[in-house]
Amino acid sequence: MRTPPIPTRSRPRLRPGDTVPARTLTPVAGPPLAVPDPGRAVHVQFRRFAGCPVCNLHLRSVARRHDEIERAGIREVVFFHSPAEELREHVAHLPFAVVADPGKEAYAEFGVEAHRRALLDPRGWPGIARGVLAAAAELLRGRGGLPAAAQPHGRTGLPADFLVAPDGRITAVKYGEHVDDQWSVDELLAHAAATGPDRP
Repeated sequence: MRTPPIPTRSRPRLRPGDTVPARTLTPVAGPPLAVPDPGRAVHVQFRRFAGCPVCNLHLRSVARRHDEIERAGIREVVFFHSPAEELREHVAHLPFAVVADPGKEAYAEFGVEAHRRALLDPRGWPGIARGVLAAAAELLRGRGGLPAAAQPHGRTGLPADFLVAPDGRITAVKYGEHVDDQWSVDELLAHAAATGPDRP
């Protein structure tokens, strides 16, 4: 069977000042949630497929500092382009909302793309190596699981980060240039401090 082409970006990239329409999301675990959140900023992350080693390693770094992120007035919401039933086993331990978007509808809306450079850019290779080693260590401990052999949307997705204010305005954006190109927690907190409610 012929593999379908990898979807390309179908809408323009968003920029600070653009507005995100209000919506209700249904995470793979936990209650529905609103984006934007009228009470706090929302950090919307777009990741790759369930079990992606680079994504898992990054999200563990976010989980370790989740309390600090919440104290800064930020809610975490993470999208994956995998079905909910496949995603649950890989993200059950995470303390924040994870949303399945197997049709990549939100990816298209936010202008998040896939590209061969996700894996071919040498700047991403150290992150790939760290992610694979961490995943192997988890498997040896009897934890975690392998990603599905077939990924309907491929393995070339690029990460993206958006900070959404309570009024729906995007206050900061990052479109990753390779698989391991996303905000660190320190960068997220710096963006939130620079664009908080007391800022113009």
